[in-house]
Amino acid sequence: MKLVFEKSKLLQAINIASKGVPSKTTLEIQECFLIDATTDIIKIIGNDLDLGVETIVEGSINERGAIAIDAKSFSDIIRKLPDEEIEIENSEENKVLIKSGKAKFNLSIKNEEEFSRLPDIDKTEKIVISQYTLRETIKQVSFSIADNDANKIMMGILFEVNGNKLRMAALDGHRIAIRNVELSSNYENKKIIIPGRTLNEISKVITGGIEDEVNIYITSKHILFEFDQNKIVTRLIDGEYFDIDRMLSKDYDIRVNINRLEFLSAIERANLLSHDSEKNPLTLLINDNTMEIKVVSAIGSLNESVDIKKDGNDIFIGFNPKYFTDVLRILDSDEVTLYMTNQKAPCYIKDKEETYVYLLLPLILG
Repeated sequence: MKLVFEKSKLLQAINIASKGVPSKTTLEIQECFLIDATTDIIKIIGNDLDLGVETIVEGSINERGAIAIDAKSFSDIIRKLPDEEIEIENSEENKVLIKSGKAKFNLSIKNEEEFSRLPDIDKTEKIVISQYTLRETIKQVSFSIADNDANKIMMGILFEVNGNKLRMAALDGHRIAIRNVELSSNYENKKIIIPGRTLNEISKVITGGIEDEVNIYITSKHILFEFDQNKIVTRLIDGEYFDIDRMLSKDYDIRVNINRLEFLSAIERANLLSHDSEKNPLTLLINDNTMEIKVVSAIGSLNESVDIKKDGNDIFIGFNPKYFTDVLRILDSDEVTLYMTNQKAPCYIKDKEETYVYLLLPLILG
């Protein structure tokens, strides 16, 4: 094998393929990239068997071939090479020569036949969504995924297609995030659970806009995302997702309209003192035209008021401030609306059309 690359293009492909390389594994071959130039295109693949990433990189193929090479060492070397053409070729048995300018590296390689390629995915049916919409939708729900939970379903995101409607949702036991998106066509109904890690990695790789498309293919065990020169495939999480509709309520006694940025800024100031949300919750005292925001901790205290428009009763209620900041940071509206019933019932943040719905459980105040 003998290949020639521009450094910037090779580095971009490495950054994408590295999403599929595990940080810890007992199998050395999984710590590798597969560089495949056995056809007229060059592919770089990272695959930890749960998440696989394949990207096409532009380069010259002087001799065809394929190698498996340690991903971290290869990435580190390419980043440190001068901004000149990079040549990669087999030098001796189980070695590859990497040259750029006056720098030359001889690097050990593995048996590429041991590398697990991406699974074959049936492409009979596909779902099409814009890159911008998918990226933004992931960002607007993924913060509600459980970080580390015995229940794997809480570490996934619901991906539910019903005709021309897509619903994505995540929950962690304390909050629920839901986004409803209208698709450009009608599709067969699907309801699957995608690992949150996969979708977070996809949101980092997708750079296109409204006019750029992602093709999605779903099987009983996998989902494949194809866009630009990239393929990302992941195993689905087995099981039934929670019945979100039963968790939600349209009943409320209090409705509050508040400026999003003013509310966010006040909570961020409160966060400076609230290092333990259970002991030092963010408390909201909602009166006719004012929301009083308060936090008391060993460090000190904060009192701040924000103007609001309210319908319904007054209420005194407490929350983990992070629940609010996570939501308010990803919304782009000037104003948000809160819906509440009492100090023990969930707070909802949603728009009139319910394109987004966020449920936040309060903290019980002593």
